[in-house]
Amino acid sequence: MEKSTNIDFYMDNLGDFGSYQLRQFLLNLMSAFTAGLHMMALVTVAAVPDYNCLIPVSESNITNWITAPKFNNDSCQAINSYNKTINCEKWSFNETYYGSTRATQWNMICDNRWMGSLAQMSYMFGVFTGAVVLGSLADKFGRKKIFCISAVAQLFLSIGVAFLNNYWIFIATTYVYGIFGSSGSYISGFVLTMELVGPSKRSMCGILFQTTFASGIMAVAAWGYFVRDTFLLQIIYGLHSLMLIPHFWLIDESPRWLWGQGRKEEAIKIIQKALKTNNKTMPILLEKEQMMALNNDEPVKENNENQSYSILDLFKTPNLRNNTINVCLYWFAASFGYYGISLRTGDLPGNPYFMLFVTAAVEIPSYVFVTLSMDRVGRRFLSSSMMIVGGTALLVSAFFPSDPLSQSISTGIVFLGKFCIAGAFALIYNYTVERFPTVVRNTAIGLGSMFARLAGGFTPLVTLLDVYDVRAPAITFALVTLISGVLSTLLPETLNTVMPQTMEDGEEFGKGDTCFTTGCFGRSKKPQAKQKDIPLEESY
Repeated sequence: MEKSTNIDFYMDNLGDFGSYQLRQFLLNLMSAFTAGLHMMALVTVAAVPDYNCLIPVSESNITNWITAPKFNNDSCQAINSYNKTINCEKWSFNETYYGSTRATQWNMICDNRWMGSLAQMSYMFGVFTGAVVLGSLADKFGRKKIFCISAVAQLFLSIGVAFLNNYWIFIATTYVYGIFGSSGSYISGFVLTMELVGPSKRSMCGILFQTTFASGIMAVAAWGYFVRDTFLLQIIYGLHSLMLIPHFWLIDESPRWLWGQGRKEEAIKIIQKALKTNNKTMPILLEKEQMMALNNDEPVKENNENQSYSILDLFKTPNLRNNTINVCLYWFAASFGYYGISLRTGDLPGNPYFMLFVTAAVEIPSYVFVTLSMDRVGRRFLSSSMMIVGGTALLVSAFFPSDPLSQSISTGIVFLGKFCIAGAFALIYNYTVERFPTVVRNTAIGLGSMFARLAGGFTPLVTLLDVYDVRAPAITFALVTLISGVLSTLLPETLNTVMPQTMEDGEEFGKGDTCFTTGCFGRSKKPQAKQKDIPLEESY
């Protein structure tokens, strides 16, 4: 723990949240806005308007297309002039809320509903890939480097996809767009922030990331309301990524990551810059011989000390493995419920832009509630209870009748479910950062995000279950959320604990600490074996 103590010493003297941390945090925060915007862009760009079947009527050798009455409330079939049921081949789309969209361009309705689901899946599985690959690369090559590469790729792909008119090329490009659009910069920016700010501000900064993500979704609704042309709308969405390009010159690499890689002089230079910005002074050792003293008189071997870890290392030891599996299920379930509600906003009664805006806006009071509560009742109790309440709300909403009054009540219950699941989803980011050691922290966030995007990829498929029963999608989302909420009570508490640095610290963290052994509220009562010599009030 000597190396960990040294970096903690420097970071503690820097302070929890000075001017330097504020500037870096605000820059990193921009990645959350663009991530939320790109994640939900297809909700408007590929929206499916209300539509009616058109059937041909021949008069004087001229074929006219007229609107046919719905057959069993279905616009995919109609009764023709010969009183026969036919499958529709042409439709008229209601332009009250939408102009031209990808759905109207490629008729992604009826037997072709899978095309819209595949489009959303391609983006989500792209985010899935980015979470795995870019998360590991950020631990290997640095958070800043992956942040900047992702920002450039995000800009070009988000604009380029607007020019594609072939469906299959669009699907392939959307997949690559997803890799960089909502993974690389967002995950790296989040970890950069969590490794820079002090323990008293980690909760606030983590929740503000989720709030900014929600504001990106609100921007999707706002732009969609004013811009009805799909081509122009996608370009406007893409241009938002210009905000991230100056970060190449404005943000710094994580001192904790540099220290863990053996690049201690680089880490101390950044800390020295931060101390100056925060108007603080302390003796900084930069010379080689002084650096040797920090390492028990051993020469600094920057290249030889580097050790890379992979996702597999999270599963090698029993305690870390059990927690990793549980956390991954939590990521999956929280995302499953979150996107299950978000992607179905068009099914809610009323203006679809307003409903999308409101379902995103309801996240903000949720994040305020989480911010005020998580340092009082602890991460474990708050996360598990919000998942259970959110899942229950979704389950109850599925069984409301279809009359207007009941639908209004059901919509209110759905908003309650979104409130709880959004808060739970926000918590898991903070929890993952605090639970897993520095050497695999970005990998752990990437792995969790991978499962979240895997859930997001399956969400469009689940929504297709309404063909068999309109309640099936909501019931599926609810049950997965409830199961994860119950299992999360077995996770250790991270409130007021030391952030683990090494893999050994990660294995020892929270052994025997569950809701049923140490209580559901507050910090763990069981000291962390490898870190008990470091006072909690003096380090992470």
